Amino acid sequence: MPNRYKPNTTVACVIEANGKYLLVEELIDGEIKYNQPAGHLEPKESIIDACIREIKEETGLDIKPEGLVAIYQYTATEQLAFVRYTFYAALNKCVSSTPLDPAICSTRWLTFPEITALKPKLRSPLVLKCIEDYLNNKHYPLDLLNDQLL
Repeated sequence: MPNRYKPNTTVACVIEANGKYLLVEELIDGEIKYNQPAGHLEPKESIIDACIREIKEETGLDIKPEGLVAIYQYTATEQLAFVRYTFYAALNKCVSSTPLDPAICSTRWLTFPEITALKPKLRSPLVLKCIEDYLNNKHYPLDLLNDQLL
């Protein structure tokens, strides 16, 4: 019997303020990579709660997502795949943030053109894709997700 396909379930959040987006800098295999605050779903955790927790761990900020941008399926390698729930939150201003997670080097507020220029340093193609979708008004309500059976 072949191995079952088991993609990782992850969450991320597009955080926008005044036309800038909050990204985290991570050191991966000796290289700085940029991503939205993101991470893996933990046992008995709702997808929305996972997003809130990851934002807090990676930025130090207490932010609740306002809605869902999209759910993405991404295959990084033959053995590594993801189903990523990407949320959004809009702030009134760019606020300073300090990561709690030691795996995060720092956070940066960047414009979409600045992020596009970082394309080779982005953690995955999803970083740009979900911002593009957010800019194209892909905004879905949080009640689309149901966690009543946790």
